[in-house]
Amino acid sequence: MKSGKDYIIFALDVKSIRDAEYFVITLSNHVAMFKVGLELFVRSGPEIVRLIREQSRAGVFLDLKLHDIPATVERTMKVIADLGVTLTTIHCGESEQMLKAAVSGSSGKIGVLGVTVLTSVSENDLLASGFKNEYVQDMQNLVMKRAGMARDAGCSGVVCSGLEVAEIKKRFGKRFLAVTPGIRPSWECDKKDDQKRVVTPSMAVQNGADFLVIGRPIRDAADPAQAAIRIAEEIVACRK
Repeated sequence: MKSGKDYIIFALDVKSIRDAEYFVITLSNHVAMFKVGLELFVRSGPEIVRLIREQSRAGVFLDLKLHDIPATVERTMKVIADLGVTLTTIHCGESEQMLKAAVSGSSGKIGVLGVTVLTSVSENDLLASGFKNEYVQDMQNLVMKRAGMARDAGCSGVVCSGLEVAEIKKRFGKRFLAVTPGIRPSWECDKKDDQKRVVTPSMAVQNGADFLVIGRPIRDAADPAQAAIRIAEEIVACRK
């Protein structure tokens, strides 16, 4: 059985590789993976992946959310596959061929996750973007459609909010990974930020999430390691 920390992916949303190194060393024994996003990867490139692998036994979740023509995506994924990361992401977007290209480029070396709908997106955002009413009125319809595209293309799973995890698992099976951002521990739920579709760690795990992407509640804590431990304890408690 997974321990509480085995669910946690810490988001290294920091401005420099030096800041990242502090958190990698501090949290190495308290999280399953470190997420490297666009800002940090653009600043530091593959060096940040090497640092994590050298300084920690945790995995690397390279969250670049690729979205381009299939040929470019496939070539880029081949490069990513050689970095030694555990998981990486691609937008489901509008093209199943793009998703298939990503899976082909990965050569089975890494898990490819399709990003369904960002947790910062609301129904009003979908309406303004011209989506059909069936998706605006019930965003889960769009998430499920995109998750189906990812599954059919051979992706290992999807990134989705904790609100959609249970239905993802019901439709696509327990082995289809559900990685969930927009996580706020019970003691942080009243704080306002750019995330709109948020859940607590216990809610996400009870719904079937395989991994929880958590940034601010750990990063901004007075004691980041203790915050990670507290979240892991919350996860364990909900599974008893």
